[in-house]
This record gives sequence, C-alpha cells and structure tokens, in this order.
Amino acid sequence: MTRSNVLRTPDARFVRLPGFPFEPHYLELADRRFGSLRMHYVDEGPRDAPLVLMLHGEPTWSYLYRKIIPRVTARGYRAVAPDYIGFGRSDKPVDRASYTCQNHVDWMLEFLDQLGLRGCTLLLQDWGGPIGLRLLAERPQCFDAVMLANTLLPNCEPPPRGIEDWPGPVVGPWAQSTRDARDFDVGLVIRSVCVGPLDPAVVAAYDAPFPDASYKAGVLEFPSMIPLREDSPGIAENRRTWQFLEGFTRPVVTAFSTADPATRAWERVFRERIPGARGQPHIEIANAGHFVQEDGSDALSGALLDLLERQYGA
Repeated sequence: MTRSNVLRTPDARFVRLPGFPFEPHYLELADRRFGSLRMHYVDEGPRDAPLVLMLHGEPTWSYLYRKIIPRVTARGYRAVAPDYIGFGRSDKPVDRASYTCQNHVDWMLEFLDQLGLRGCTLLLQDWGGPIGLRLLAERPQCFDAVMLANTLLPNCEPPPRGIEDWPGPVVGPWAQSTRDARDFDVGLVIRSVCVGPLDPAVVAAYDAPFPDASYKAGVLEFPSMIPLREDSPGIAENRRTWQFLEGFTRPVVTAFSTADPATRAWERVFRERIPGARGQPHIEIANAGHFVQEDGSDALSGALLDLLERQYGA
C-alpha cells in the first residue's frame, strides 16, 4: 500500500495459516477521507443459499470463524465473514481517530449493500453486537434471524432494560486499557481470555495482520470506543437500536459461555427485551471463555445449525 495514511498487511503474512484454507475476497469501500478502502471477507458455500453473516470483535478477525465456516457450508448454507477496516486482511488507516463505531457501521452498511446480501442470519460476538445490531436496525429486510454469542449493546440504562453496575469491574478497566497505549499484544489478549490453551501457531495467526505497532490503530482504539456513560458517543444510537429490537419478532437465539464475565449479564437483557428471543432454545456453553468460537465451537455450531434448519428446513 503506497498511501502513508493507510497500511495494507503484506499477503505473505497470511500464507499457510492453520485451519484457514479460504480464498480471500475483496471489495472497495468508498470513503470521503481516504477515497476508498479495501475490505477483505471470506465467502464460502453456494451463492444462492441462505447465508450466515459472521461478525468478529476485538482484537480478532475472520480467522476466528475458521471452525464454524466449514460446518455451515457442509449443510448447504453460505458463510460470509468480513474483516472490519483496521483488522485482518482489510486496509488499516493509521490514525486512531478514523475508528469510531459510526464509521464501522457505515463501512459495514456499504459492504452489505455492495454484496446485495439478503436472507442473512447474523452471528454476532463481542463488537459484532454493537455493529451488527445497528446493521439489523438499518437494513431489517436483509436479515431473517440472529444469534448472539458473548456480546453486548451498551445503553447506560438500569435493569431490567440494561445491566447493573455498568460498566463493571471488567469492561471499565478494559475500556481504559489502551487509551494511551502505543502497542497492543493481540495474541496475548486472545490467549488470556480463552479457557483452554491455544496452539502457538493459532496465536501467531491472530497476530498475522499486524506486522508492527503501526498497523494496530484499529485494535488500539476499539476498547476506548466502548460507551461508558450516558453522554458517551454511541449511547443515543444504541438506545435507538434497542427501541428497534423491542419490536423485532424474527428468531433471536443467545449462546453465551459460562466463563465470560465481560458479557454474561447481557444474556438476560437480550432474552427479555427482544420479542423474537421468547421461547427460543437458548443455550449456555460450559467451559468456554470470551472467544467462544475457540473454546466452544462445537456447541456454538450446533446451536447455529439448529437455528438455520428451523428457519429454512433441514
């Protein structure tokens, strides 16, 4: 990449990553600040089949879904997993101010519109919730169902509309953790919130998009984007999204892990506030940490396939 204000990770960093044989796909997003930005995505399975749109969080990328994608496509469905701008194989603006929740939502809306995705089931984890649920509210005609896995939608409202003691002892310090930092150990963060051990080669794959600290503006900024107070950027938009969700009647299934103190309290709020969540076969995944795709991929895949088959037929 020749622009000094946008970096592009060399392709050589992504050669022979364990468990990730998928061909890269790219599209160009129009952007008033940069002219255009290249976004990477995985796209597997029949193009005319119902699809699962898998959105990652911090500090991961589409590699997070490598165990889920082949299980979805083996059942005849399509799997699409983008890398947010600043993550994975997507372009990486070097200015941290480029990364706001609104910018991520706008980039993902253009992604959705360019690909013309319809008949989608959303699979959302971590920041996938705040970004993906905003997509749902903006483009409800595109989505048939939602699976929420270890995610949240901060609103600074008291229970039962929100959670008690927000942001709490985990999210609050995490939101402050990189505010003034100049580097970020991606592999260490992912490894530290998994219950089981990660193979060193898998940890290296999570580090692959970031040759050095100059590529990490996006992952450095994400924690401080979490809205902690009523006057924080994003709270008004999240509350409007909650208003939308209170009228959403299509299926919503939660699949939270039992060992994730960062998001566990939101499970109840999603189940109780969203009409489409009532009567659904929600699951709790034991012995899994925040990145349930690593620790609990079998249970998560099973719940997802059950949702797809109830929605579209076996």
